[in-house]
Amino acid sequence: MLSKGTKVSVKVETLVLFGATGDLAQRMLFPSLYNLHLDGLLAGELTIIGSGRSKRDRSAFQGQVREALAEHLPADRIEEAGVENFLERIDYCAIDAGAGTGYEELAALLGDRLGRPIGVYLSTPPSMFGPIAQGLRAANIACAECRIAMEKPIGHDLASSRDVNAQVGDAFAEDRVFRIDHYLGKETVQNLLALRFANMLFEPLWNAQAIDHVQITVAETVGLEGRVSYYDGVGALKDMVQNHMLQLLAIIAMEPPSSVSSTAVRDEKVKLLRSLRRMTAEDVKAHSVKGQYTSGAVNGGAVAGYADELGDPSNTETFVALKAYIDNWRWKGVPFYLRTGKRMPQRKSEVLIQFKPVPHNIFARVGAGKLNANSMIINLQPEENIRVKVMAKQPGLDREGVKLKEVTMDVSLSHSFAGERRRIAYERLLLDFIEGDQTLFVRRDEVEAQWQWIDSIRDAWGQVDMAPQNYTAGSWGPSSAIALIERDGASWHD
Repeated sequence: MLSKGTKVSVKVETLVLFGATGDLAQRMLFPSLYNLHLDGLLAGELTIIGSGRSKRDRSAFQGQVREALAEHLPADRIEEAGVENFLERIDYCAIDAGAGTGYEELAALLGDRLGRPIGVYLSTPPSMFGPIAQGLRAANIACAECRIAMEKPIGHDLASSRDVNAQVGDAFAEDRVFRIDHYLGKETVQNLLALRFANMLFEPLWNAQAIDHVQITVAETVGLEGRVSYYDGVGALKDMVQNHMLQLLAIIAMEPPSSVSSTAVRDEKVKLLRSLRRMTAEDVKAHSVKGQYTSGAVNGGAVAGYADELGDPSNTETFVALKAYIDNWRWKGVPFYLRTGKRMPQRKSEVLIQFKPVPHNIFARVGAGKLNANSMIINLQPEENIRVKVMAKQPGLDREGVKLKEVTMDVSLSHSFAGERRRIAYERLLLDFIEGDQTLFVRRDEVEAQWQWIDSIRDAWGQVDMAPQNYTAGSWGPSSAIALIERDGASWHD
């Protein structure tokens, strides 16, 4: 974060990584840990123990990690001596979390480290979070100085999230539980806090008096991409809105925290999430759109429809658009439009802040014409920049009237901080986990507040039997999503 939050304890000395042979670990976690190692940010005594269901020895697993580093890191980051030293940190222990076996072997491998801080990172299916936590507890690995990190999602609705949190909470205290939403590790997401609270220019206007509406778009060009077993039955609302988009909304709309400590920031996010207006059956008819892509073209290549990829008809939405309201003083009456989908024309994550027009056009009588209202576009990916659109006078002698034109002020973060390596989001999250800083992790009451709002939408969809509308792959979703915002006199920023 901009400054470090409150640490829950000392640094972990052993990092146990469940799911160490899986895609996320090989593609993101081990490359991130290697980068931290190469930059001298990992303590010399830190040991990393990978765990998976398959039996293999330490040397074979180190070879797998070596291959992952070579495949997923740029060539200029690979230093042979650095790789060798990093691999020396790594050990392996086979654990079948589903069968509940291997924990005693892990305890034996840990040896006298059992009495010192241990961090357990779960890169596993969410259904295994509770059983793993209980297995660690039974093997006396969940010590007072131990902590646990879990990838989203936490459950599939409010009730199941409470069950997962209860099982994990039975083994680990809440201040030792780190719930991960990797979006919070992105530099530009954290920069939203700096934009709002480090600049007097914006915060006085960050309210219903000056802002007309807010748009949040998270668009993907990919389809199922091997996630068939997970995605079908989950859908865009649970997969993207419940976590990434609501976290973005919370940071954009929350009240100023007293500091950037983990408690202060997360307290304000929870208050904001609890202020989201629940949707009824009548609300979802007018304020929500479900979509599912059919065959089309993305990036110049033909792609199959969702049902074709799946092999069966499905009611799962691959697109969702929502009109949300926050019932508090700051945002009274301001609509927040959320949009996310797969097989969209381009990959992007962005926030649009649309300001209200000036109350009176003093240039109308000198031929200036209509004034465009100011807007701010915050691009999170693939580019990282902030653009502010303002009105300016065109150069000239104005013999035929004053001519005004909308111009863009562009702050490119990659240009402004040229020469600084753009870190993988997981580098920050892993380092904060190792050091015990919870600021960028999601608290239990945050998760439950998110699920309460999402469940209201899912329940309302069920009451009206809302089915997904088809949209062609490579388009911006169903036409009804365009109507959702254009009924209010606005347009999506495409």
